[in-house]
Amino acid sequence: MRAPDWLTARPVAHRGLHDSARGIIENMPAAIKAAIEADFSIEVDLQLTADGEAMVHHDDALGRLTEGSGALLGMTSSQLKAVKFKDTSERMMSLGDLCALVNGRAPLVIEVKSQFVGDRKLVARMAEVLSRYRGPAVGMSFDPDQVLALREMMPELARGIVAERSYDEADWPEATPAQRRGMLHLGRAFRTRPHFVAYWVDELPAPAPWIARHIFGLPLLTWTVRTPEQRERAARHADQMIFEGFRPEGDRP
Repeated sequence: MRAPDWLTARPVAHRGLHDSARGIIENMPAAIKAAIEADFSIEVDLQLTADGEAMVHHDDALGRLTEGSGALLGMTSSQLKAVKFKDTSERMMSLGDLCALVNGRAPLVIEVKSQFVGDRKLVARMAEVLSRYRGPAVGMSFDPDQVLALREMMPELARGIVAERSYDEADWPEATPAQRRGMLHLGRAFRTRPHFVAYWVDELPAPAPWIARHIFGLPLLTWTVRTPEQRERAARHADQMIFEGFRPEGDRP
């Protein structure tokens, strides 16, 4: 298997085509609809709930975008769907809700979030939902254990490693020192067998993604592109960008 051609054909809207000034919030239905209308692929994040549901949300706790507080892992999907979001009347979606909304009209790039405890319930739920979905999709994660779970539970789904050059304790407190070392230099790629790599734009060029792209032929996405300088860097060193905060010039309205 190789990564699908669509993965690099169009820019990827980071957490949907969101614009808080217009009341369009990341990972919310309006951001997904805006990306579909603009013909971009869509990157979203998945978090696990107490009842084993896969919810579309970046943070592992409430508060930044929502009212209230508390870890998503300590709440049920029904509780989370009742939470009010700041500056919008929309509600958090499950992966099933997302698939029903998109209905194959745009490709999905799904990032599996992790607590680095070896729990595979989120990937298991993702596999269950996507087994009934016919639209284009890929999965990816920073956590090599989750990428391995994608390989084992969904071998037919293209998978990727999300990576950067270094992982310090301040930014990755949930990962052990051994896990952080294991994430360096795409070190577990031979075990996880990714079909693509997504690398931090500010750290390109770098040896590991260069080798993955030029020696092993893996498509290279780069995140998160926000400025003209980052876009120029992405064009030089990657095959496609995951972007936010602007609409790529020259692309369809």
